[in-house]
Amino acid sequence: MPTVLNILGCRVVIYPNDHRPAHIHVIGNGCEAVFRLNCPHGPPDLRENHGFTRSALSKILAQLAKNLTVLCTQWKAIHEHY
Repeated sequence: MPTVLNILGCRVVIYPNDHRPAHIHVIGNGCEAVFRLNCPHGPPDLRENHGFTRSALSKILAQLAKNLTVLCTQWKAIHEHY
């Protein structure tokens, strides 16, 4: 599972054998959340959360939005299609 970004002490991961639509897993601090990227224009949104606080999710979403182009490019490099 390639880590494509590190934000707020968490790994942002794209699984090579995962399904569409384009999404990422944020893993860290004993928590995991999945965000749809809504490539290529976003905005990313939360699909599921396992343990992150609302405050942490807001901060993660802000960082994902800032890095959307990079994340969509990484998804496309791994999976070819959004």
